Amino acid sequence: MTIKNLSLEAHKKGIDLIGTGDCLNSGWLDEIKELNVIDEGTYEMNDTKFILTTEVEDSSRVHHLLIFPGLAQAEEFRKKVKSKSKNIDSDGRPNLRMNGFEIAQLAKDLDTIIGPCHAFTPWTAMYAYHDSLESCYGDMADHVSIIELGLSADTNLADRIAELERLTFLTNSDAHSPYPVRLAREFNRFEVEDITFDEIKKAILRQAGRGCVLNIGLPPQEGKYNESACIKCFTHYTLQQSVENKWKCTECGKRIKKGVRDRVEELADYAIPRHPSYRPEYIHIIPLAEIIMKALGHSSTSTKGVTQVWGKLIERFGNEVNILVDADIAEIRKVTDKRITRAIEAFRTNEIKIEPGGGGQYGKLVF
Repeated sequence: MTIKNLSLEAHKKGIDLIGTGDCLNSGWLDEIKELNVIDEGTYEMNDTKFILTTEVEDSSRVHHLLIFPGLAQAEEFRKKVKSKSKNIDSDGRPNLRMNGFEIAQLAKDLDTIIGPCHAFTPWTAMYAYHDSLESCYGDMADHVSIIELGLSADTNLADRIAELERLTFLTNSDAHSPYPVRLAREFNRFEVEDITFDEIKKAILRQAGRGCVLNIGLPPQEGKYNESACIKCFTHYTLQQSVENKWKCTECGKRIKKGVRDRVEELADYAIPRHPSYRPEYIHIIPLAEIIMKALGHSSTSTKGVTQVWGKLIERFGNEVNILVDADIAEIRKVTDKRITRAIEAFRTNEIKIEPGGGGQYGKLVF
């Protein structure tokens, strides 16, 4: 994982703008400083744009996403929190001896965008430890403008909670690798006039005609924590069964971890989602290499058969986003196996069947 590799691989995925992540880490900051400066908050390498982002963990283990307006603000934030962290230079996601209110207050002082990361996951997430934005951020809750849905949640789940209506939903996920099978497993499409921090900020705040016009992410059932399940043997339980068993697995005795679906059910204000007029469409997809692997029945995304098909499709259509979201299915059908075309079409129309994940185990696609 280097800035250079990210900048090169982004084109194959079809990503124009990447959040740097980890921008409080001194080693990563050194790489960021090698980027070309477009303006105060926007950077570039190999025609890929970057804005400054990081994830921090508060004293309650809640993770927060920060999007900085520029290097000066990121370095000032780092300076302010360095004494409150033992691992700011040894971890990409520093642990801060600060609560959500204190982090949001500092973010506001530095004109920085803030919101909870993977908000519904049962580990290190806002709704794992809090029942509301106010419980997490106190009087600074109004400064929160975004919420990251996470792999196990989507718009239909989040829009059952009334307090989230005003927020812009982000479908982002940690890259874990610069290569397209992991990079931008989930991503957003923004309506902007240019690719800059200022334009992205306007889109997040839905100002001057800008906005988020598409959320793209994994089907929530494929996430590792969609349903309540044992963290060892992955036996699934309903919420009622989990409560009756005192969150202890009857098969192996280990802990049952509450799933996102059940957590939303506890928090929900509405029986069915209520989408505000500005909420964009949500398209469920998975990385192209995984679709090819599943459709062809291969055991890995790195087999020769998968990589050959992937390369042929990229050569024909330019990048993954175009293949997964935009390209005419009839054109895709002309150049690849009908099983792959059928799988892509099934994702676009939400017709895929999934055995839900839970307890830390990903869901399984059923073709």
